[in-house]
Amino acid sequence: MISRLAFLLLAGVLSINAQPQVSKVEPPNWWAAHTMNPVRLLISGSQLAGARVSSAQGLQVSNIKVSANGTYVFADVSIPADVPPGDFPLDLTTSSGTARVPFRIAPLLSGADNFRGFSTDDIVYLLMPDRFANGDPTNDDPAISRGLLDRNKPRFYHGGDFKGIIDHLPYLKSLGVTAIWMTPVYDNNNGLNEKEKYDGQPITDYHGYGATDYYAVEEHLGTLDQLRQLIAAAHKSGLKVIQDQVTNHVGPYHPWVVNPPTPTWFHGTESNHLNETWQIWNLADPNASPFLRRQVTDGWFINILPDLNQDDPEVHQYEIQNSLWWLGIAGFDAIRQDTWPYVQRTFWRDWMAAIKRQYPAVTAVGEVFDEDPALESYFQGGREHEGIDTGLDSVFDFPTYFKMQEAFGKGHALREVARMVGHDYLYPRPASLVTFFANHDTVRLMSEPGATVDGLKLAFTCLLTMRGIPTIYYGDEIALRGGSDPDNRRDFPGGWTGDSHNAFTESGRSPEESAVFEHVKKLTHLRSALPSLRSGEQVTLLADEQLWVYARRSGGETAIVVLNNDAKPIQAEVHLASLSLKDGTKLTGRLGVVANLVVNKGLAHVSVPARSGEVFVVSRQP
Repeated sequence: MISRLAFLLLAGVLSINAQPQVSKVEPPNWWAAHTMNPVRLLISGSQLAGARVSSAQGLQVSNIKVSANGTYVFADVSIPADVPPGDFPLDLTTSSGTARVPFRIAPLLSGADNFRGFSTDDIVYLLMPDRFANGDPTNDDPAISRGLLDRNKPRFYHGGDFKGIIDHLPYLKSLGVTAIWMTPVYDNNNGLNEKEKYDGQPITDYHGYGATDYYAVEEHLGTLDQLRQLIAAAHKSGLKVIQDQVTNHVGPYHPWVVNPPTPTWFHGTESNHLNETWQIWNLADPNASPFLRRQVTDGWFINILPDLNQDDPEVHQYEIQNSLWWLGIAGFDAIRQDTWPYVQRTFWRDWMAAIKRQYPAVTAVGEVFDEDPALESYFQGGREHEGIDTGLDSVFDFPTYFKMQEAFGKGHALREVARMVGHDYLYPRPASLVTFFANHDTVRLMSEPGATVDGLKLAFTCLLTMRGIPTIYYGDEIALRGGSDPDNRRDFPGGWTGDSHNAFTESGRSPEESAVFEHVKKLTHLRSALPSLRSGEQVTLLADEQLWVYARRSGGETAIVVLNNDAKPIQAEVHLASLSLKDGTKLTGRLGVVANLVVNKGLAHVSVPARSGEVFVVSRQP
């Protein structure tokens, strides 16, 4: 009797254990009347072998595929265009029972308020949420990832969050920027990263580039609802928001690493994979062997970050849907795509096409970290290479960045910046290049040898008047210092209670901080006021060793920019005949450095103080 009872109890336990269990659904929701229909779900759990998925509420489920170990199910879900928003759970059934699969149809966000893209009318502000401002101390040290907060350690979390950004939107508006680019907000590892260390010590993924969940928000920054609040508040303030996405790889602690959804989900495995060479020039080189190219597109970054295989049809679909989901759920206006060259062009073509079908105004910029303009231009959309046009709107102008950093941070020849801009003929759309002189991966200009406040101000004059879409790295507008990563990611002074001073406020800034901030503010507002500085053609008028003069022209408006990077004043004669300005035309300096110029016999004689620049605008025609 006892043995029979034990047998029945054991059978009951086995029966319960054999019941299918669903732990996660990606994406957790979708939209009716979406251009991506059906949407393909990735259902995670256990005991899923032989699963069938069905809907009792009018959704059609098809193309079901179960992983060999019974932990993943793929299924297409077709959504009728007239289905109202709400909960539409699915049933996952095996021979051992049924599990509920949560799924929602979400309401569409307004296209008038979201998905607006960026253009030459914008000035982008790059910030790292964890290092900008702490608005909500309750998420500083969350229970799920306890012990990762320490402001004294440069690779630990410091407490910045979405609320801190919301609190300082007025500061960004006063500075004159029009778009915010945040580093990734994906959920990251909940413990220390023992695989990638700093000074021999384990670190955190505070920066956001080591995703462990593509459909969740990092708890140190806030919640998905708070992210949506931030974007809505930014839009209400007239600011766009750009999402930083990482499609090439995930973090080393993503659950997929030990249990991939398909055998070919990654390029290789943790113990057997190619190491990334970073030789992206092999992709454009017609003489490069297939193996050399594979090392670039298939290698694991720093030999640690698992490289996703977009040639796997399931990965291909998953990642396109994920990008669409973030746009649709949060209302982002544009995308900054990390490590662009390291993914096959065929994928990017399909990715861009899917985004443009649903959100025609959304724009994307790809990170191509290289100093060769010919190689940089290879990756911008608008031109076919190997029979493929990716359609990518823009790339970062790294070649010009390198020359700006050398000229304004080290005192090297300014003519090299002009020479690099002279390579614009290589690009399908040079005006849409995203320009900058520092970002989260580079030494800050004020920490370069020979850097001065005047040199920083001159760099801003160049950045905010030349062609392209300018990007300001947070803190550069107050002359923040910072060497190599992670020193270049210092906390913004005043973003934390108890900071020694508050550079977010006019009264809290030092004289040096105020001088740079006011200069940048003057430039951003001048750019906003003058269409020629935003979208006008660029005409180089003079390029000497340390003097660069160029015009920006749009319609009937002409602005002339004079930059002197020398340690002494420069006098020069500038030929203006190509601008068709009549003799006697008066040009007024708008930055207060040089009062005015007068055109005489097609020339203008200009005297510019050391390490300074001026923007002249026609104030009177004869």
